[in-house]
Amino acid sequence: MPTSIQSSSKVIEQIKLCSSLSDAANLASSCTACGLSKSRTNVVFSRGNPKAKLMIIGEGPGRNEDETGLPFVGRAGQLLDKILGSVDIDREKDVYICNIVKCRPPENRVPTEAERNSCKPFLDFQIEKVKPKLILLAGATAVGAILQTKSPISKIRGQWFDWPNGAKVMPIFHPSYLLRNDTNKVGSPKWLMWQDIKEVRKALDALS
Repeated sequence: MPTSIQSSSKVIEQIKLCSSLSDAANLASSCTACGLSKSRTNVVFSRGNPKAKLMIIGEGPGRNEDETGLPFVGRAGQLLDKILGSVDIDREKDVYICNIVKCRPPENRVPTEAERNSCKPFLDFQIEKVKPKLILLAGATAVGAILQTKSPISKIRGQWFDWPNGAKVMPIFHPSYLLRNDTNKVGSPKWLMWQDIKEVRKALDALS
């Protein structure tokens, strides 16, 4: 199998040669299809259980993720773990976590459309191989890229949408947004997130 990608036009062609998530992760590790490859420390492909029924898709790696090569390990990741744990969802056993883009955008800026498009074949491959029953879209970038909508998360969070592969997709607030709005009062983003994760727990239980 090829060991690197030199241009975005070859991403789809080369990922078709991958037979497993490990193959795709190895391919991503040497990807230079967009400019994000020039400043990254590590490619951040995924963490968690590839057989999980629940997938969480975020925007892209931050500084801590870039350093470790794992998604959601900084303060936002710690908060995500706390949210999941509140309804007995184990981050390693019950969830597969990845991002729209696999390399950190400089200064944590929003990834461009070209960058998102370069990484999309990797994300499509992850969804195809994991076959999640439930997908949570954390933040506006993930929502826009997957659902192709400009509706604000405040209007559509907590709602289930149908995905072509039969999965149910729910937009949720990104944990980093919750850190900037750190209050648990009724109606606050953090309070709403706790209501949403209860619905996710119910949906998981219904799959059992």
